[in-house]
Amino acid sequence: MPFLIDGHNLIAALPDIDLADEDDEAQLVIKLRGFAARTGKKCTVIFDGGLPGGASKLSTSGVQVVFAASQHSSADSLIMRRIGNTADAPNWTVVSSDREIRNFAGSRRMKTLTSQEFARRLRRDRRRQDLRGEELHPKLAPDEVDAWLKEFEGGKGDGPIGKDEAGPGG
Repeated sequence: MPFLIDGHNLIAALPDIDLADEDDEAQLVIKLRGFAARTGKKCTVIFDGGLPGGASKLSTSGVQVVFAASQHSSADSLIMRRIGNTADAPNWTVVSSDREIRNFAGSRRMKTLTSQEFARRLRRDRRRQDLRGEELHPKLAPDEVDAWLKEFEGGKGDGPIGKDEAGPGG
């Protein structure tokens, strides 16, 4: 299920990105790339104020980045147009805190999330990934460290890392 995201609206809901930052859009795109890679979900994020507007070089296969042309349109109008033109609307989720956008998406049978709900999902998803990462890099017990040192040092337990440096109990 792909996501259609109101970019600046989502940035305002994230505690670690500030709309005043010069690179706030790039910071969000990095987060969305991670989300897309972890979940296999595609995202289209639309921002206000791009020159000249249109698709951005920040886009990847998992995250399409679009800027509304500063003088001619807004992110909201582009999002509304995309909602109206999406053939497989029930397969999409629209992320915005704008009630008008969510209501229109709902009328097209699209799923909707507020930006705050999606921000919580991003944080929750990231915590799960961090936990899985810890499982992929387990801590070795001191006796396991000694066994590996002996293995790599040809049976000697006093190579470049002495027992005092191997950690507690080592």
